[in-house]
Amino acid sequence: MEDRNNNGNRDKNKKINIKTCGKLYIVGEYAVLNCGNSAIIKNVDIFMNAQINFSKNSEYHIFSDMFDYLVTLKYDKNYSLIQNAIKNVNDFLILNKIDPEPIDLKITGKMEKNGKKYGIGSSGSVVILVIKAMFELYYKKLNNKFFSKEIIFKLAAYTLLKLGDNGSMGDLACISYENMVFYTSFDREKIKEFIEKKDLKEVLEMDWGYRIEEIKCGIECDFLVGWTKKPSISSEMIKIVKSSIDKKFLSEVQDIVNNLREAIINGEKEKIKKLIENNGNILKKLNENIYSLELIKLVQATQGLDICAKSSGSGGGDCGIAISFDENDSKELIKRWEKLEIETIFSGKL
Repeated sequence: MEDRNNNGNRDKNKKINIKTCGKLYIVGEYAVLNCGNSAIIKNVDIFMNAQINFSKNSEYHIFSDMFDYLVTLKYDKNYSLIQNAIKNVNDFLILNKIDPEPIDLKITGKMEKNGKKYGIGSSGSVVILVIKAMFELYYKKLNNKFFSKEIIFKLAAYTLLKLGDNGSMGDLACISYENMVFYTSFDREKIKEFIEKKDLKEVLEMDWGYRIEEIKCGIECDFLVGWTKKPSISSEMIKIVKSSIDKKFLSEVQDIVNNLREAIINGEKEKIKKLIENNGNILKKLNENIYSLELIKLVQATQGLDICAKSSGSGGGDCGIAISFDENDSKELIKRWEKLEIETIFSGKL
């Protein structure tokens, strides 16, 4: 790599640039909150960035443009997520007989526009960015095995679980692997108990019971993300919707996720379109708050086109996704969304 010398040593004063992607749910949101249920989640190449180097003095310096002021490792409410991620990586380094050194860390890229968030990032994006940046900084001393996607996922999940987060961790799976994934959630309460009783090494080495499978689409198609410009507070939406989730919903969605995994891998267009539509309809029935007026319009804009679309994530605002099987139809949808004041923030291949 360009910032290492011929012996693989890190230039101590060299600043390292690292980025991490966003994510959106294709199917399985809400159901995946239940242990053992699955979702398909797509990486979105809109990035948060980190610049990191070893500090020139004995102080940690941490800056994020989200808050626009500098802190150290001394507790700060706004920076607590980043501070905890750093401390956990430091513990990981110590376990591997590496003495942590103070760092300068600068994080930019808020995944938002005009103060309104897209809904494609998460606390997980920040945690993974910190972990990846620190791993890269300690490249000289860390063996390559410690760069595994699984270790990044587990260390990120460990950080969030210790802070009381009880999300599915599906966002972490997608962002850690930087790919479209089929993800099955694990028993977070059980792992929280292990975290309280066991040391970090034991927790990372044990089988948590999740499944992460990177999947590739077997047919050429476009993946588009439409932003409604109406932010949604995911935690509030989950509280509103959670009471409506029952065994029937979980079973129906799991069947859709399993079948869509096969359809995507095998490139079965009509099956993909039908399953996306079915999942959208089930979400509409689950709770009326999921599909805002803007999201309804986002989906309706695909009428007459070789495209399927649905809300993504907690709903109530933020983004919807579309999968298009015709290049001209993709262009037409972007025009239709624009007329509806829905902004296409990403267009690429599935």
